[in-house]
Amino acid sequence: MKSKIHEYQKNKFNLMSKKAVLILALLVAGISNAQESKAQVPQISVSGEGKIKIIPDQAVVTVGFQNSGKDVKEVKTLNDEVVDKVIKFLKKSGIPATDYKTSNVSLGKSYDYEKKKSIFQASQTLSITLKDLSKYDDIMMGLNDAGINSIQGVEFKSSKMEDYEREARKKAILNAKQKANDYVSVLGQKVGKAILITDNSSVHVPQPYFKGNMMAMATEADSSRETLAIGEIEIVTNVSVVFTLE
Repeated sequence: MKSKIHEYQKNKFNLMSKKAVLILALLVAGISNAQESKAQVPQISVSGEGKIKIIPDQAVVTVGFQNSGKDVKEVKTLNDEVVDKVIKFLKKSGIPATDYKTSNVSLGKSYDYEKKKSIFQASQTLSITLKDLSKYDDIMMGLNDAGINSIQGVEFKSSKMEDYEREARKKAILNAKQKANDYVSVLGQKVGKAILITDNSSVHVPQPYFKGNMMAMATEADSSRETLAIGEIEIVTNVSVVFTLE
């Protein structure tokens, strides 16, 4: 009797196990079929570009100066005097205090093996935002008189950069959709919803070339020459878009 009960329980367990395996197999098959069906949705992947060229209306000018001498206090004092003159000049020129700042300061010592003595060097750089480019020449001349002796770089900007970038993004999407329509129109299909958008934007900012230092630039300004080539800012937005097809 016990043997029959044991055999019955064993057969029942085997039957339940087979049912569980069958159910699991059906579930896996269902998932696989669903994934395969989803992967077979007609799609098209295209790229789009939005490009806008604008004239800058602002510039960030980075200028610098340095002094050297035998005594560290003397060198620092010379630098402090230049900073004081520069700040006073900028204030007098109507440049807000929020539009200029010290970007780098250094004070070090080097040894001259020929003269067998130590030399201290102090340098400082300032970043100045010019929101009125018509003041560029006057500002540069005044900075030269205050003791600035080098231009580290000029970066052009636009006060409406975010608006232009937004416009470029819209152009890129429209360009991508137009491409998709061009491709599928000959197939008798229509472009559906966008299911994936990848954005990669870049901004090309023109960098002017300056020949010589502040003194050379001052000479050119005295001869009534143009000293600044503004150029254009080119905003380019590239996108990749995946559309479904209907």
